Amino acid sequence: MNPRVKEVTFQQPHFLLITFSNNERKRFSFLPYIQYPVYNKLGNVVFAEKAHCINGTVAWDEMIDFDPDTLYLESEAIH
Repeated sequence: MNPRVKEVTFQQPHFLLITFSNNERKRFSFLPYIQYPVYNKLGNVVFAEKAHCINGTVAWDEMIDFDPDTLYLESEAIH
């Protein structure tokens, strides 16, 4: 099992700065996902900046979240 999200901060225009439970810090781009209907709202910066950590992942509302494994595996390390 991959580490889970401990903290998240939105970074314009379409990035999340994430600290995982193993204290790794990574940057995740959700731009490729905006094309999918469930993630369309993330194209709106006002909505996207409402990203928050809940239950070990990132969510915006009851309908929009990411699998924590996707966040971990598809993000790039911050040095």
